[in-house]
Amino acid sequence: MPEQARAVRSFDRPPQSLDALSVPAASRGARPAGWDLLLGCVAVYIATTVGRVHQLFPVLLPLKPAFVAALLAVGLYLLQQSGQRRVQRLPSRTTFYLLGLLLCAVLSIPAALNQGVAFYSMRDFAKTVLMYFVIAGSVRSLRDVERLTLVYFGVTVVYTAVVLSRFQLGADSWRLDRLYYYDGNDLATLIASAMPLGLYFVLSHRRTLVRVLAFVGLVVLAVGQIRSGSRGGFLASLAVVAFVLLRFTAVPARARLAGLLVILIVIFAASSEKYWTQMQTIVHSSEDYNTTSDAGRMKTWERGLGYMASHPVLGVGAGNFAVAEGTISPLARLQERGIRVRWGAAHNSFLQVGAELGIPGLLLFIGLIATAFTSLRRVARRPLAASPPAGDVSRLAQSLMAALVGWVVGAFFLSLAYTDMLYTLVALVVGLAKIAGGNETRSGQRPRPSWI
Repeated sequence: MPEQARAVRSFDRPPQSLDALSVPAASRGARPAGWDLLLGCVAVYIATTVGRVHQLFPVLLPLKPAFVAALLAVGLYLLQQSGQRRVQRLPSRTTFYLLGLLLCAVLSIPAALNQGVAFYSMRDFAKTVLMYFVIAGSVRSLRDVERLTLVYFGVTVVYTAVVLSRFQLGADSWRLDRLYYYDGNDLATLIASAMPLGLYFVLSHRRTLVRVLAFVGLVVLAVGQIRSGSRGGFLASLAVVAFVLLRFTAVPARARLAGLLVILIVIFAASSEKYWTQMQTIVHSSEDYNTTSDAGRMKTWERGLGYMASHPVLGVGAGNFAVAEGTISPLARLQERGIRVRWGAAHNSFLQVGAELGIPGLLLFIGLIATAFTSLRRVARRPLAASPPAGDVSRLAQSLMAALVGWVVGAFFLSLAYTDMLYTLVALVVGLAKIAGGNETRSGQRPRPSWI
C-alpha cells in the first residue's frame, strides 16, 4: 500500500516535474559551464570579423587577432570533441546547404571570367565556412549562445560608437559614408541585425547591469542607424520593428511596445530634415539615381539577371560580378570608345550569388537562410520543460529570427553574400538548435540563473 500511494502521488504531480525525477539531486543544481579558452577565442574572432575592432584600434593590427583567434579556436575545437562540442552534433539541413554553397564556389573556378578572383573568393569563403563549424560547435549550453550573441551585439555597439565619435557630420556630409571596412549602408544592415539581440538582453536578462548596458547600446545603435542615412538600413529596421511587434511572442506586448517606443523617440530626436527627405525617395524614386543611372541598382540588377541567364549552371565565378560588369556587360563595349565603365558590385546579395554561382548556388543560398528560419521557429515553439528554460530559448530564438530578418532585408540592397555577418548569425542559430535538441535538454537539468 505505501508503494501504491507513492505511485499515485507521483502521477498527481505536474508533467514538467517528471523530468526532474530521473535526474540525481546533485545534477539538478549544477551550474552551467562558464567561459573557457575556446569560447574566448571564438569571441575574439567574432569581434574582429564582425566588429572589426583591430581596424578601429590599429595598435592591434600587428597582433593579427583574427588569424590567431581563428587558428587557436580550430585547434582547441578539434581537441575537445566530446559532449555538446562533438562535430557529429552539427549536421543539419542548414549545414548541408552551406557546404553545397561552398562546393558551388569551388566548381565555379574553372569556368570563371577571372579564375584568380574566383579562387581567392572561394578561399576566403572556405575560411568562413570552417569558422561556422567552430562557432556552432563551441557552444555547450544556452548560456554560451547568449555569451556569443552578446559579443555580436557588443562589438556592433563599439564599432558604431567609435565611428560616431571619429566621423563628424556637417552641412556637406550629412551621413556616414566610407568608414573602417564597412560603408554607411553596410553599417546600417549590421545595426539592424544587432538591435533585436540587444532588445533580448534588455527585456530578458536577469542581471540589471547587463540590461542597462544593453539599453545604452541600443540608443547608440539607433543614433548610428540615423547617421548612416541608409535607405536599405531604414527598411531593414522597419522590418525588424514589425517582426518584434507582431511575432516576438515570447515577450509580453507591453514590454515590446515600451522598448520600441524608446528607440523610436531616440530616432526622431537624432534625425534631421535631410534624413527624412532621403527616406522619402524610397516611395518617390522617379528621379533617384538608382532608377535612372546605368550605375544604379535597377540597371545593375537587370544586368545581373542577364549574367544569371547566360551562365545558369556555374555562374560567372565566385567574386566575379564586378569582372562581369567590366568585361561582358552591355556597358563594357563603351570602353572601346574610351568611355570609363564602372566595375561595380551587385547591390543585392541574392543576385550576387545567382550571378556568380549560378542558379544552383542561388537555391542553396535561399535554402541556407530558409532552414535557419525553420530551425528557429521549431526551437521557439518547442515546449521545453527541462534545461535550458523554455522561456529563455524561445526569446533568444525569436531574437535571432529578428536579426536574420534585419540582415535579409538590408542585404537585399547590398553585396553581403559571403560576409561573416550572416554566417556568424547562422552559426548561432545552429548552435542554439543543437542545444535545444541536445542531451543537456533531455536530461532535465535546471541550471541556476546565469551571468554573462
